[in-house]
Amino acid sequence: MQRIEEIYWLRAYGCLAVFSFHLLDHLNQRIDTLATDLARIPTVLGTPIFIFISIFLFSMRYGNNIPPGFLGSRVKYVMVPYLVYGLVYSMAEYLRLRAAGADAGLVETLREYLLYAGWHGYFLIIAAQFYAFYWLYGRLHLERWLPATPWLAIGSLISMAWWGYWQSRSDLPPGYLHWIAPLGWLYLFFLALVLVRHYHDSPGGRPAWLMALARPRWLAALVGLVVLFSLPGWLAYSSKEVWVVPLFLLFTIWVMGRLRGRPAPPLVRRLNEFSFGIYLAHPMFFNLVDVLDPGQRLPLLLYVLALGVVGMAGSIAWNLAANRLEWGGLLFGKRLRVA
Repeated sequence: MQRIEEIYWLRAYGCLAVFSFHLLDHLNQRIDTLATDLARIPTVLGTPIFIFISIFLFSMRYGNNIPPGFLGSRVKYVMVPYLVYGLVYSMAEYLRLRAAGADAGLVETLREYLLYAGWHGYFLIIAAQFYAFYWLYGRLHLERWLPATPWLAIGSLISMAWWGYWQSRSDLPPGYLHWIAPLGWLYLFFLALVLVRHYHDSPGGRPAWLMALARPRWLAALVGLVVLFSLPGWLAYSSKEVWVVPLFLLFTIWVMGRLRGRPAPPLVRRLNEFSFGIYLAHPMFFNLVDVLDPGQRLPLLLYVLALGVVGMAGSIAWNLAANRLEWGGLLFGKRLRVA
């Protein structure tokens, strides 16, 4: 398969977006201002980017000719790290709560993390579901009943309605169960299929609606509107918000055209190699910084710098060490092969 340079850029952005989103979580423990809220806007695209990239690359490489063993292999490489890191993070949380004097039960903590997906690895369950959906879509030729273009519009409305429904309710399911339901992410699947279908079209041969949405003025207008609604504090910031659906659609359609064929520099490619490991491991190293600075003695700027350096360097070093072991990549996050 040909190298798709824009995917390198997009994956690097997604990695930094997730990293920055959780860094801002730690920063918010010390300050909570409009500036930190506005800084979250570009970070909410991180998790959707990883889901989109997977389906895009599968569809570009295989189409409906899905090879034998595809589903088992793909699910294995996301669900084994889910269980391993889920155990690590749940045990760390259990020990933290016990040290703080809370009456935390080990079974309850494990259930929250592993069964209810109550940690940032919930993304892995979403990915596994969409791997299965892609496999069914190709094997059963579901495009006959679920054509990508109309279902991009339908799926977007379903996803927005899903997030709007849960935002309107005060009673939520345990953990992140409503986050891992595929309805909230349906638009990503069909967006990937649509962009693959028209990837090799000449500029004049692409649908008019796709060309129109690729114009940066629509993205700029939407970002301006999001900022405007942020000023009075009317918005929440995560990838599970109604406004993120149109933002991601406009951003991705624009960036896939804007970066088409633009070679990714070595630093971007290097970040791609460790993106999965960084996604999984960086909160461990953020928490290490907090453990080493229990009284919040570090000045704010040094604290942010420590989070960034320790979080990034620690995650990369951890992934390098893990992938030297025979089963390390499977257990702790596979290092990607980047040409």
